[in-house]
Amino acid sequence: MTAIQELKVKIFADGADRAGMLEMAAKPHVQGLTTNPTLMHKAGITDYKSFAKDILNSIRTKPISFEVFSDDFGDMERQAMEIAGWGDNVYVKIPVTNTRRETCYELAHKLARRGVKLNVTALMTLAQVRDVVTALDPEVPSYVSVFAGRIADTGRDPLPLMAAAVQMLKVAPKAELIWASPRELLNVFHADTIGCHVITVTNDILKKLALVGYDLDEYSLDTVKMFYNDATAAGFKL
Repeated sequence: MTAIQELKVKIFADGADRAGMLEMAAKPHVQGLTTNPTLMHKAGITDYKSFAKDILNSIRTKPISFEVFSDDFGDMERQAMEIAGWGDNVYVKIPVTNTRRETCYELAHKLARRGVKLNVTALMTLAQVRDVVTALDPEVPSYVSVFAGRIADTGRDPLPLMAAAVQMLKVAPKAELIWASPRELLNVFHADTIGCHVITVTNDILKKLALVGYDLDEYSLDTVKMFYNDATAAGFKL
């Protein structure tokens, strides 16, 4: 088994809890961070800009992605330019389409040509990967986020698609593929095996990194102890 320190895939923390983001940003094996409007909404954030600026006061060097939230491409562009101005380590997330299925490729091309570092998100097909890569500026750093976990949720194996996406990105040397929405820690090793550049991982999965390589006999005993202790604490009787 590959040790954590030997992984080539970059681990990015995905979340919107301030304390959790700062905790993960302080860890040397976490090389970047991402968030999105859904995570922020679940965390109870109501002032988007204030939250982002507060986080950026503490996280100044590691890349961090903040997403536009308009459904209109003209307004997305305005939001993207503002977000891009918040810091040199900021990447602007734009969705691959809006809610009307209109694609973002023209907007991505326009923003990339203006030097905006993009994170194009919510991709799930190789056709989308191909068209996003075509739209990007090969001289501007960017991320292409494919939601492998959601692909897996449909009963499809995401590994072949992600491996093919890695090959597609070779024409854009400054673009990196993100394995987004992983469902388990094992996905980190899946991403590493196929040469994926980045995987975004939520804090609950990141905390399982301490289990990597753990003796399975010991883990079995830990599980038995957990069942026994919880039954005892509950006062179960037969």
